[in-house]
Amino acid sequence: MCRIVGFWDRGWKEDYSLESVITDMRDSMAYGGPDDAGMFIDKSTALALGHRRLAILDLSSAGHQPMEFSGLVITYNGEVYNFREISKELEKEGYKFFSGSDTEVILKAFHRWGLSAVKKFRGMFAFCIWDKTEKRLILCRDRIGVKPLYYYHNDGLFMFASELKAFHYHPKFRKTLSFEGLALFLQYGYITSPFSIFENVYKLEPGYFLIVEANGELKKLPYWSINDYFEAERIKGPEEELAEELENLLNESFKLRMVSDVPVGLFLSGGIDSSTVCALLQRDSTKPLKTFTIGFYEKDFNEAEYAKKVAEYLGTDHTELYCTPKEALEVIPKWAQIYDEPFGDSSGIPTYLVSKLAKSKVKVSLSADGGDEQFCGYTRYWTVGDLSNKLKKIPFLRLWSKSLSLISPEVAFNLYKIFKPLLPKWTNFRDKYIKLRNILNANTIGMQYDISNKIFLPDVLLRLFLADYSIPDHSFKMSLNGAKYEAFTFMMIYDLKTYLPDDILVKVDRATMSLALEGREPLLDHKIIEFTSRLPFDMKYRNAISKFLLRKILYKYVPKELVERPKMGFGVPIYEWFKVELKELYKAYLDPERIKKEGLFNHEVVEELLKGYFQDKGVNHNKLWLLFVFELWKERWLGS
Repeated sequence: MCRIVGFWDRGWKEDYSLESVITDMRDSMAYGGPDDAGMFIDKSTALALGHRRLAILDLSSAGHQPMEFSGLVITYNGEVYNFREISKELEKEGYKFFSGSDTEVILKAFHRWGLSAVKKFRGMFAFCIWDKTEKRLILCRDRIGVKPLYYYHNDGLFMFASELKAFHYHPKFRKTLSFEGLALFLQYGYITSPFSIFENVYKLEPGYFLIVEANGELKKLPYWSINDYFEAERIKGPEEELAEELENLLNESFKLRMVSDVPVGLFLSGGIDSSTVCALLQRDSTKPLKTFTIGFYEKDFNEAEYAKKVAEYLGTDHTELYCTPKEALEVIPKWAQIYDEPFGDSSGIPTYLVSKLAKSKVKVSLSADGGDEQFCGYTRYWTVGDLSNKLKKIPFLRLWSKSLSLISPEVAFNLYKIFKPLLPKWTNFRDKYIKLRNILNANTIGMQYDISNKIFLPDVLLRLFLADYSIPDHSFKMSLNGAKYEAFTFMMIYDLKTYLPDDILVKVDRATMSLALEGREPLLDHKIIEFTSRLPFDMKYRNAISKFLLRKILYKYVPKELVERPKMGFGVPIYEWFKVELKELYKAYLDPERIKKEGLFNHEVVEELLKGYFQDKGVNHNKLWLLFVFELWKERWLGS
């Protein structure tokens, strides 16, 4: 696991030092690669590559990067877990190896098989190969998007990096705010590939090559798509056989991700996914697996007690830490540095804290992300899917929709307050009501699910922004045709292509790497995803129970009562914290005068949101959190 960076400046006239600039860009991410640093420079083409190393495999200097072989130069971030298998295949072809690193295997695999070599790789990776002979750059990102890869292209300058912050250290980088990226962030809390917060900066999508030719032309080539497997023929067979086949795939994937020359641990929540990873790994281990959990004193958010019971049953070496507003307050000032474009997932706070806890004992930690997206695990799937199916059966739906539109959010909220003792507790009733009105007017499951995920709806954004421009509609940028899939399947694909790579995996990557801890995702092996995508739906969701086949495997090793409970997620009580302990942060960063001076947002709308939150008027607190996060980011990277 490492951090990579590079640039190719066709307009370079020796007006700056290639070596100094690549060093500064590279070392802006030194925390993610503290064990070694290297660079490659070709002055004849004004090309420079940089690398910071976190040594996990072959801890010797033989794993130094950038690495060269027969006219090819690579800088690489990630792990190809089956590298030994590939190296044996290459040895039969006459290749010799001087290191025990997967970097050398990737480089020589490309020398032998070209672009098709990537089809052999099982793992997480983002890399760049410079072909000296053809004078072209080849960038590649793994199939699911576990490892990040940004690029910038403007005025003859091409740059790439593991993190956006590296670009700030190039003298020709133009920091022009992308309102399209900002609008996406405020709608979803993250910015979806290929967009970013800056103009001319993009994220390479998962499963893609990006090739920069000798003439400067950029070509984007897909090599893998999850759509192909969802659209393939369903896997048929008895339930027991399917469970056995899945368990074999899980075992293989989990064992591959234990390949390391340094200690490995596991983030354990006590839920279905992490408990499955823990159970299968501990079953075959003679030593207790090191497991780590973050807890909260607020009971509605605390999973630590469940994780502890699973850890005790399986016999792991378990460590837990309880998080308070004090710990959160210590993380928040680092937020914009860790997540160097606006990032609104507040569970990044406990993710950072559990990573810090793990780092004290291991150098690699597994994280069980991806189970919800593959096995219909999110409660929003059931809520939206059931609602969508019910709406199809309602006669005169349009009439009902128009009737509801006559009831303003204010009137609806006042009615809610009257009947509140009889209804569920909703801290953001107003937003739920507005979303419901919009969903009733939506024609497809794609539109309904997209609306349900939005924090700021487009009509509110048009009031919020002072600039006059169109709001991008994220739902039409996914190359997904909702009409081709039934409701639940569509939602899982949607999240596998957006929420998983651009929120969940960003959160884990930045939190772990900021502490020089390698995070690995055993449930996201592409062999597992290709299998689960082709499973019949009732193997994922049956009789209102999600993760059906995964549970069937887990219950062989862990008693059902230890993990059977309502889904909690990895949430954070920021609604409560910012009402009391952290409220001064909101008052400072979202002060109406500050917002007015900034000139981006309508200060009256922000003030209205603040008052609605502090006076319990049903405002979605996530709106304030996103505005606060943006202000933190802007102060750090654009100046206050």
